[in-house]
Amino acid sequence: MAGKKNRDRTEKTVCRENGKAMEMVIETELAQEEKQQIPGNEPANADKKKQEEREAELPEAFLKRMKELLGEEFPAFLESYEAERVQGLRWNPLKGEPSSLSLRYGKRFGLSPVSWCAEGNYYDQKTRPGKHVLHEAGIYYIQEPSAMAVTVLLDPQPGERILDLCAAPGGKTTHIAGRMRNQGLLVSNEIHPARAKILSRNVERMGIGNCVVTNEDSGRLRLYFPEFFDRIVVDAPCSGEGMFRKDELARSQWSPENVLHCAKRQQEILDNAAAMLKPGGRLVYSTCTFAPEEDEQAVERFLQEHRDFSIEKPECAAALEGLSHGRPEWSQTNMTGLADTFRIWPHKCEGEGHYLACLKKAGANFGEACQELTEADSRKKEKKKDRGSQNGKKKGSGEKARENQALLQVMFQELFTRQEAQTWRESCSAERLVSYGDQIYLLPAGIPDLSGLRVLRPGLHLATGKKNRLEPSHALALFLDPDTVNQSVELDAESAEIRTYLSGGTLSAEGMENGWALVCADGWPAGWAKASSGILKNHYPKGLRQDL
Repeated sequence: MAGKKNRDRTEKTVCRENGKAMEMVIETELAQEEKQQIPGNEPANADKKKQEEREAELPEAFLKRMKELLGEEFPAFLESYEAERVQGLRWNPLKGEPSSLSLRYGKRFGLSPVSWCAEGNYYDQKTRPGKHVLHEAGIYYIQEPSAMAVTVLLDPQPGERILDLCAAPGGKTTHIAGRMRNQGLLVSNEIHPARAKILSRNVERMGIGNCVVTNEDSGRLRLYFPEFFDRIVVDAPCSGEGMFRKDELARSQWSPENVLHCAKRQQEILDNAAAMLKPGGRLVYSTCTFAPEEDEQAVERFLQEHRDFSIEKPECAAALEGLSHGRPEWSQTNMTGLADTFRIWPHKCEGEGHYLACLKKAGANFGEACQELTEADSRKKEKKKDRGSQNGKKKGSGEKARENQALLQVMFQELFTRQEAQTWRESCSAERLVSYGDQIYLLPAGIPDLSGLRVLRPGLHLATGKKNRLEPSHALALFLDPDTVNQSVELDAESAEIRTYLSGGTLSAEGMENGWALVCADGWPAGWAKASSGILKNHYPKGLRQDL
């Protein structure tokens, strides 16, 4: 036994018996030595010490509330904070079928399936997939497993109009896009500018071509999209209680007052989302908190104010049957339908805390919708003045559009096979082209006029204008099927050559024709290079270069 010279050290503890506090002075070392002689005492003491340490790390008011809510479950809940948190990655269906990808790379990343998400896997942290070539090529997205359940419940379909209203950093957006198969329109919004840029980068990395990224308040968006979307996700800003296990900042910023503040903000966002959803449409609300005020009670308040909405349990919810149900008794009115919402508990599932509810819109107040549309039209007229390259949508018409079309035809001929070049020429009509300075984008089909909105990414970034020519964008490279280009370079994803490329180095172009080449890792595009005199000049974006 260590520390015998401190045998005389004592400590004071307080215990409670029948509500009465009693002070006891314990000779610490002697007491421990004596208790070691009694089987089972040491583990009990160790467990008690761990519990005390866990409780010390968590806000006192939070612990008190959770103990009241969970009752007998509380010790298991508290013990989950000692468990090592799990890590997840989600395959990108735009790159390949998830089952095939799991077979190919399952051992490489130590994968095991997430039961509620066909694309989802837990991975071995030692394999560090976030620092791998395949991550940079958009083959998968690193995502907390519980968060994958949101898109499963939304069940997006190709060809639909879908809104991710609080989208950064992009987990739900990229999951939705994968299931849409680049068909339809996806609007991905984030109110915070810095986070919106991260969102935009992730949309690019995952090879998504039908997504518009906006940086707006939900109240402004509803003026542009009255009853427009088939499905909407509101992954609402919340008090973050479900993230306490992995986020020290969330713990330090938590307070009962912040819970109420978040609940008020969530109600405003939900109200705006409701105005943008078509009759018969689906709204999925989610948080990463345990607070009933932000979960069951938030849905309860919303349904009380929006009688045209109801809780839905769609067929796709069968994938979530292993999860816990919402708790009607935690609402203000014991709303029984809340049992068809979902909770993810860290002591019951391999994932962080989450709440999900699926809401269906049955009808619409058409008078209000028409009034909103009139207001939107008036607002658009007031916003005709250009607010800079990041704001609004500049229609690709007139002389500039014709010039861009001509330059694009030349670029397509350089990049693609004859048949593919013709397909791209037909897709890039003047109505679907837009310029932001020297950047050219292809708008998704069916996008309305967004003049006056802050738009970071209006669609698929095609090219950057140079003097009398265009250079293909990195986004275009990640969007493409390698079989459609004239020239490509195939590299092993584990090779030194692909790491040299991603760090900005040059490669040999022996035997290649001069011109653009698509550099691929295990058959998936990683970026552009240009062959010239036997050297493959690197065109991987400087801001993305890194040593892996």
